[in-house]
Amino acid sequence: MTLIEDSFTDWKNREEIAETMIPIIGKLHREKDVTILVHSRSLVNKSVVQILKTHRFARQIQGEELSVVQTYPFLQVLSELDLGPAQIDLGMLAVQYAADDRGLSVADFTREALTPALGENKLEPTPARDVVLYGFGRIGRILARLLIEKTGSGNGLRLRAVVVRKSGDGDLVKRASLLRRDSVHGAFAGTITVDEENDRIIANGNEIQVIYSGDPSTVDYAQYGIKDAILVDNTGKWRDREGLSQHLRPGISRVVLTAPGKGDLPNIVHGVNEHMIKPDEQIISCASCTTNAIVPPIKAVEDRFGIEHGHVETVHAYTNDQNLLDNYHKADRRGRSAPMNMVLTETGAAKAIAKALPDLTAHISGNSIRVPTPDVSMAVLNLTLKQETSKEELSQYLRDVSLNSPLKRQIDYTTAPDAVSSDFVGSRHASIVDGNAIIVNGKHAVLYLWYDNEFGYTCQVVRVIQEISGVQYPTLPRV
Repeated sequence: MTLIEDSFTDWKNREEIAETMIPIIGKLHREKDVTILVHSRSLVNKSVVQILKTHRFARQIQGEELSVVQTYPFLQVLSELDLGPAQIDLGMLAVQYAADDRGLSVADFTREALTPALGENKLEPTPARDVVLYGFGRIGRILARLLIEKTGSGNGLRLRAVVVRKSGDGDLVKRASLLRRDSVHGAFAGTITVDEENDRIIANGNEIQVIYSGDPSTVDYAQYGIKDAILVDNTGKWRDREGLSQHLRPGISRVVLTAPGKGDLPNIVHGVNEHMIKPDEQIISCASCTTNAIVPPIKAVEDRFGIEHGHVETVHAYTNDQNLLDNYHKADRRGRSAPMNMVLTETGAAKAIAKALPDLTAHISGNSIRVPTPDVSMAVLNLTLKQETSKEELSQYLRDVSLNSPLKRQIDYTTAPDAVSSDFVGSRHASIVDGNAIIVNGKHAVLYLWYDNEFGYTCQVVRVIQEISGVQYPTLPRV
């Protein structure tokens, strides 16, 4: 048999295994609220090729490809266990099993590694928690997609309503169409129908009530059967406690802002400071996309090397806040045409670091350049460290953080030689370290961080919602 035939036979074999994995992954998700991951990447609702590509990605982190031949035996064991709700990482199971020298079988090792989610230790599925979206723009529609995707067994989070201002005839149909099709993020994964008589959008069986209102104080959520809901304000119209308190009405118990909060509002970057959320805190902010992108890597570097001071420069995709063509804008420069110019502007992300990392003593300044791309941005961290290092040491450390630390859902790592911004559309991480671009000179280090300022940030928002709703299930095996 030739080498070509060997490679093709191997590919067909792995395809067959991936096909076998799909119904097991789906059944675990629907019936037990178990999400199957490979190095923090979900395999739920993924195609055969997507499953194989997700496994192949491991070569960028571990240096060699992870095969479904290695992970499928663990999945077979999972299908037979008495599991409770959890996120289970097949990649981590395979890595830890390979490093274990006790001679355990795959079944015995898996049972031991997943003890916190088995039998008497397992969590009971959390009753569905209502979620309401106030606003249905870029972030609102991605939130809708993610919440619908995560409905799973029907436990956990349930998108119940969207509140918007009515823009005229055909409003409902147009909003459903914008949810169905997206120029950046592609088609909605599923089916969407419209119930115009009752002002509802039905997406993958989820009935979403569209409530028309321009004033939070006029909405009667109780009439729609909405109870104890988490409301996500993604309009940015109100950013302080007083303004956002308007949402706290019968049916709404907590409010999450998808913008930097002002005053005494806690700014939460999941993975870094969610422990600061008080049980009785009704209003919180998820900070900005850039804050979420830079704070986890800054924390990682501070923990290992210490930071004396630094500067962050963001090269940011243009947003709806800018003008398509030159026109009046209350802010300097943002009135100039977004798709035609690089626009120098300010960013509050550097100041927000202090709220998320109050123990960080280093001063970090910041600025931003808006560029003519619709999505995916870059943050350039220029840091002076407290101790000398090398590019190899810093690179290896950040690679390990992306794989084996509590920040692995926030920080990703790539060494792809031809990586460009469009490659990171749809990334679920807060930021991705470009390993090839790292510069180190003694105590001076420069990091280049890619981040999907829409999708990656919204994934962080969902994690915060899960945290405050009590449906943040454990990720196993433990690091």
